[in-house]
Amino acid sequence: MWFFANRITRRFHHDHKQHGPHNHHHGHDVESRKSGTREIKVVRRVLDANDIMADRMRTVFAEKKVFVLNMMSSPGSGKTTTLQKTLSRIMPDLRCAVIVGDICTTHDADRLAQSGAPVTQINTDAFGGDCHLAAHVVERAVADLDLDAIDLLIVENIGNLVCPAEFDIGENKRVVVLSVTEGEDKPAKYPLMFRQCDATLLNKIDLLPYLDFDMDLAKSSIDQIHPGMPVFEISAKTEAGFDEWIGWLRNQMKARLS
Repeated sequence: MWFFANRITRRFHHDHKQHGPHNHHHGHDVESRKSGTREIKVVRRVLDANDIMADRMRTVFAEKKVFVLNMMSSPGSGKTTTLQKTLSRIMPDLRCAVIVGDICTTHDADRLAQSGAPVTQINTDAFGGDCHLAAHVVERAVADLDLDAIDLLIVENIGNLVCPAEFDIGENKRVVVLSVTEGEDKPAKYPLMFRQCDATLLNKIDLLPYLDFDMDLAKSSIDQIHPGMPVFEISAKTEAGFDEWIGWLRNQMKARLS
């Protein structure tokens, strides 16, 4: 199932073009030429409106018994490959669908569609290249999905360790993928992402013999930011650690939907 990105982006761009320039960090109604108290108030209104929409979506998902996972990371972390391998392990036992967010292209959606799951693509380039998905955009994408035929909806958010963490999209759980090639300092540099997520996937552990990545330091940093958050060491290439990761996901679904 495909929901072509231009159907979202053109309509949204038309509806909001009167707002003029915007700050890509905070959404479509934030004017970059504003500063100080005025900008803070506008940002607050954007986030408040987003939260209202997200709560409405969460109610719909709960009524349909759909578990929603928001997966976030920086570009190149191996997020799409992780999802490919995850889908291959849980389908068809679980009926899955995927929403893919990118600024441009359908490359990731094309790869994930090979799983047989319905895939919805959202591209943000037509309304300024936003670096996150917001609740109202997800709502429009969901409109083309049959929620009665879905157990697990996975949202692959746009690659960014900052903005996606700020926007609730009605999800049940959030997961951040951190590649060991990015360095152990990323949790400390981008604490909001790790504070807002429910689990971390430390990916590409097959490359550890070739890196100076300090696993203990990375885990310690994550625990200081979000005490007790589970951290799964995985390799999307070899599927090492996937039993633990998928076991956690299944347990979260059972706990939420029981």
